[in-house]
Amino acid sequence: MRIAYLTGTYPRATDTFIQREVAGLRSHGMDVHTFAVRRPEDKQIVGPEQASERTKTGYILSERGIPSNPLGLIQAHLSFLTGNPRRYLKAVALALKTRQPDTKGLLYQLFYFAEAGFLAAQIKQKEISHLHNHFGNTSCSVAMLASALGGFTYSFTLHGPAIFFEPKQWRIDEKMKRASFVSCISHYCRSQAMVFAPYEIWDKLQIIHCGGDPSKFQQVNHAGVGSQVLFVGRLAAVKGLPVLLESLAQMKETMPDVMLTVVGDGPDRAMLEARAAELGLAEHVDFVGYQSQAAVRDYLQKTDVCRISVAIGGA
Repeated sequence: MRIAYLTGTYPRATDTFIQREVAGLRSHGMDVHTFAVRRPEDKQIVGPEQASERTKTGYILSERGIPSNPLGLIQAHLSFLTGNPRRYLKAVALALKTRQPDTKGLLYQLFYFAEAGFLAAQIKQKEISHLHNHFGNTSCSVAMLASALGGFTYSFTLHGPAIFFEPKQWRIDEKMKRASFVSCISHYCRSQAMVFAPYEIWDKLQIIHCGGDPSKFQQVNHAGVGSQVLFVGRLAAVKGLPVLLESLAQMKETMPDVMLTVVGDGPDRAMLEARAAELGLAEHVDFVGYQSQAAVRDYLQKTDVCRISVAIGGA
């Protein structure tokens, strides 16, 4: 089976769950081609897994945010228009139907439609039969429109919680109706999706957790009270690290040797480092930035308590 995977930016240090999913499918004999709208920055390439995936991934836009192949994009749309005008015009109607209701929304939808044409042509050229997308916002709009243009099926993985704050803006109702299936990462995620999906398609909403590979870990027996705490995730307040820092400040009163290692990076790193200093935790918190998958596994093996960051219903 030949399938395609799409997301906004791939591969990143923060989407190892997608990389593991792709690797797992390939290990079961599936021919998986990866695509992304944008190429990741060099700082996101923190291990051999990301480096390898970046060389295999097809990108719609260049690093400057313009089409990576402008002529190919134009040719793709002309080919779809002349080859099947009825389907092409239906895709145009779908783009207009699902756009955001302002001028900016229309402009962005035109960008998504242009990107979708290029992606659909690549998928048809490689004789790929199905497209799967991660996340329900921009890249999912591209996936839905590419499916409409190319006549192939698509599905997507629904995360949270941000998509449920703006479900009408991103028209997840229409995306779910048109998808072959929707992977929901948690029971909470599925319950929220059910609010916007008609009862007739609830059976499309399948719960598939973002998991790890237990075979890559060894059992560790911890003696006594542990003092090594680990946080792995994007450094944004919504991930809950400020609460963990406040808890750690209380813990050190009775556990003076407690140590927190923070793996990851993000927009709130400077604020979180400053907050740790304010709480008197400068000697108790180590911000180590992005790490490779192998390094993260090593940190996990040495840790007594682990906090893998999740927003409510999300990853």
